[in-house]
Amino acid sequence: MGKFNGLKLLISVIVILALGSAGGLVTAPQIKTWYVLLQKPVFNPPNYLFAPVWTFLYLSMGVSFYLLWNSKKSNYKQYAISAFVIQFILNIAWSFIFFYLHHVGWALAEILMIWLFILLTIVYAFKVQKWAAWLLIPYLAWVSFATILNAAIYIIN
Repeated sequence: MGKFNGLKLLISVIVILALGSAGGLVTAPQIKTWYVLLQKPVFNPPNYLFAPVWTFLYLSMGVSFYLLWNSKKSNYKQYAISAFVIQFILNIAWSFIFFYLHHVGWALAEILMIWLFILLTIVYAFKVQKWAAWLLIPYLAWVSFATILNAAIYIIN
């Protein structure tokens, strides 16, 4: 890993948190209108749980991105960063597809792509900076659960 760079860390965390929160701007108005009307499975978490979970995950993602960005050059660094950026763009798009467009089925297809690109990011990150990869494991676990939740909502609605 390269020498500690506080500015890169701050930029990484703030940008990931800010852009990740953009999904919340689309989501929040729909929670008490459209989303409340959907049938949900018994394992659906309470709504108040989502914001703290995503805040933790975005913080972890920000630190992970910093570790990749700040790492020494390697054959896999660009692959890891590219996969990270793709999964993050897909992550933001999911909120728009699910909550704004109300396309639960398309959101399910899209979240499968998110899952795949998180996995690719982790695989490449392990070759570049192991802590960057480990920080993404809770994110992969949550998106795995969210995929099951999305599929269940799609099926029962």
